[in-house]
Amino acid sequence: MIRKPSRKEAREKRHYRLRNKISGTPTRPRLAVFRSNKHIYAQIIDDVAGNTIVSASTMEKAIAETLKSTSNVEAASEIGKIIGKRAVEKGIQEIIFDRGGYVYHGKIKALAESAREAGLQF
Repeated sequence: MIRKPSRKEAREKRHYRLRNKISGTPTRPRLAVFRSNKHIYAQIIDDVAGNTIVSASTMEKAIAETLKSTSNVEAASEIGKIIGKRAVEKGIQEIIFDRGGYVYHGKIKALAESAREAGLQF
């Protein structure tokens, strides 16, 4: 019998493949993105120390109140601006982008482009 893997399993497999090639360092941490059906999450992670340096998500009350919806492209763009601003305040300029196994399109692309506009380089 043929078993088709679920979309979640396929995404996780792509993410593991990506994570074998990229890793965040103290000088160039990793911007990890996760999106659920309702929210978008972004973290800047130093994989050597295992610490999250900066994070932002649509779960935060202050951010969610300003958005019409927490799961669309505009919300992703707003999260990108916020994560970029917070990272620059912490002194982070260069990062490695970890798209989390998602296709670089739509929400993921909007988040990445707005983080670049906020001052991050990748």
